[in-house]
Amino acid sequence: MWLSAKTMPSYEAILSATASLTASAILLRTIAGDLIPETIKDSFFLHLQKIPSSLSSQLTVVIEESDGLTANQIFHAANLYLGEKLSSSTRRIKVNKPEKESGLQVITDKNQELLDVFKGVKMKWVLLSSSRIHGSIKNNTKDGILKVDICYFELSFQKRNREMVLSSYLPYVLQKAKEIKEKKKTLKLHTVEYQGIDYWGSINLDHPASFETMAMDPTMKTALIEDLDRFTRRREFYRRVGKAWKRGYLLYGPPGTGKSSLVAAMANYLRFDVYDLDIKEVQCDSDLRRLLIGTGNRSIIVIEDIDTSLDSAEDEKVTLSGLLNFIDGLWSSCGDERIIVFTTNHKDRIDPVLLRPGRMDMHLHMSYCTFSGFKTLASNYLGIQDHQFFDEIKGWLDKIEATPAEVAGELMKYEDPDIALPGLIKWFHNKATLRCSREV
Repeated sequence: MWLSAKTMPSYEAILSATASLTASAILLRTIAGDLIPETIKDSFFLHLQKIPSSLSSQLTVVIEESDGLTANQIFHAANLYLGEKLSSSTRRIKVNKPEKESGLQVITDKNQELLDVFKGVKMKWVLLSSSRIHGSIKNNTKDGILKVDICYFELSFQKRNREMVLSSYLPYVLQKAKEIKEKKKTLKLHTVEYQGIDYWGSINLDHPASFETMAMDPTMKTALIEDLDRFTRRREFYRRVGKAWKRGYLLYGPPGTGKSSLVAAMANYLRFDVYDLDIKEVQCDSDLRRLLIGTGNRSIIVIEDIDTSLDSAEDEKVTLSGLLNFIDGLWSSCGDERIIVFTTNHKDRIDPVLLRPGRMDMHLHMSYCTFSGFKTLASNYLGIQDHQFFDEIKGWLDKIEATPAEVAGELMKYEDPDIALPGLIKWFHNKATLRCSREV
């Protein structure tokens, strides 16, 4: 039934009715406070407060910061997620600088209403706080009650969307917060450090290496990137086949071929922390297990010079069986999305039991500088894609074994390609002359 303009109540009438209802509620509460017995007063007011809620189509989900002991992951995920949703119209924001992080963390402040839309459904977020009794204070100077402030989010939406919010929206917030955290985190380089209860010390990993700057065989580079991508997206596959979510790589080749730089490039590409595990620094097999437990998920564990690490370990404190348990025994499954990288200058000296799939799944030969690798270096250091000296340099690379580190060292000496490239050719000539004299 439609109401005509004459039959619709005026704005003044609506305002008057609202004021009347408010006054009546205040009066009822005052009368109740005087007349209702104390034994049932709390119950009466509780039911009185529920009347507006029962008539509302809104549902509010309360997400507290913690349960008093354990942090609530959804609360902290909401903080990260909503920090990305702040607009220029937001009146107050909070800025935090986490320890050992390079970037700032922007989050919403209390009592700021934030609106979000998910699958066409409007969500209203508000960050609030309340004081809770946490205990009592008793000492020589004063007695009293100890209160703490508890922060919590109120998430409001239409009641009919309850299942969608709980089953889809909140898991979506958790996933987006994880992506935001990984994107913004400062990568860490961890090293063995026997101090306190933590065996790992860390510094920021600021290595600029990337796959674009790596002077390595293009086919091998592409194969490695595809393998890393396949590994990171196969969580459910590893669970289904009953294997720990980890992958092993062997980088082998002469010194200066870019093994350490490739590890940094992998870390930057995946946004994984790096744990540099020097076997010679580990006291025993049990310490090796503790170190493994202390590594985080989404990390790269690097064991350099694996062919000599066990042989040179003092009194053989770390055994081969202990290392194998570290790699693929029960202890290897105490974390997710782990990559173990082994490096060596001499692949033929590695114990064969370490080389099989499941331990070293992919073997990457880091060879001497090729012409394609040289062109990458020339682009990196001199900003050129071609030059009249390229053909002559290609000829030298076919005859002379030069590592990418050696070629890069020569290119770094001059910024002008017309000076740097002849200097590299002269270096090739001197190296060839020295080799001939040694052979004689």
